Amino acid sequence: MTRRATCCCGQCTIDVDGEPEINGVCHCLNCKKRTGSAFGWSAYFADSQIRNRRGDVAVYAIGGAKTQKRWFCRNCGSTLFWKAAARPGLTGVAGGCFADIPLDAPSVTVSNDGRCAWVGLPEEWRRSF
Repeated sequence: MTRRATCCCGQCTIDVDGEPEINGVCHCLNCKKRTGSAFGWSAYFADSQIRNRRGDVAVYAIGGAKTQKRWFCRNCGSTLFWKAAARPGLTGVAGGCFADIPLDAPSVTVSNDGRCAWVGLPEEWRRSF
């Protein structure tokens, strides 16, 4: 199965084959700021699962201990995908951008010390990846 993740305006896309290796939510400050939400929903696919990337994207690079590059739509600003030094060989894709063929529910939650007190998650979810 091939899925397509799309930015808000629809001008930028990334196509992936199969299921993500990691499908989880993260409560770190970096993910909260990236999404403007209480957590970030990240689906990590092996680089070999990436089929196409289309659209006019720009990159935002973060240096230091948590080196990361994020690609976002130049038109609407949606962060669509990223590469993180902590996850070599994997490409992260914003879980909410898979609208036409949604992902399954996440099964992992990380950086739980940053979780907002009002966010409740299933007990059966793994607590790290």
